[in-house]
Amino acid sequence: MKNDFRSEADSMGQMQVPADAYYGAQTARAVENFPISNLRFPRQFIRAIGLIKKHAAATNTALSLLPKNISDAIQKAAQEVIEGKLDAQFVVDIFQTGSGTSTNMNANEVIANRAAEILGGKRGDKSVHPNDHVNRCQSSNDVNGRRNHIVA
Repeated sequence: MKNDFRSEADSMGQMQVPADAYYGAQTARAVENFPISNLRFPRQFIRAIGLIKKHAAATNTALSLLPKNISDAIQKAAQEVIEGKLDAQFVVDIFQTGSGTSTNMNANEVIANRAAEILGGKRGDKSVHPNDHVNRCQSSNDVNGRRNHIVA
C-alpha cells in the first residue's frame, strides 16, 4: 500500500505532509493554524515571489554565499514558480501573520524541494534547504515588501 504522507521536521517538531507535495512542515503547519478564508494568493503574487527567489539565488552566488549548483537548481525551480507550474503548491490562506512568514516559507519549501529533485534528490531530503539556501540573506519582511512592490 502506498504511503500518502511523508514525515518532515522543522524547529517546532514533526509534521505529516502529503507525499506528493513540494511544500514541507512549516507550510503544513500554517495550513493547520490559519484555516481562515480558503482564499489563496493570485497568480501574479506567486509569480512575483518566484522572481524574488530566483534573483536572490543568483545574487547570493555572485556574492559567493551560495554554491553554483544549488543556485542553478533554485533558479530553475523558481522559474517553474514564475511560469505557474507549481501554483497548486501554494496552499497557505491569504490571511495569516502580518509579516507573511507562512507565505515566504511556503515558497522556500516548494522551491527547495523542487530544486532537490532537479539535483537528483527527493522531496523532504533537505539537500537544498528552505532557509539556508532558498531564503539566504532574506527575511519575510524583505520578501513581502519587494513582492508587494512588484505586484503593484
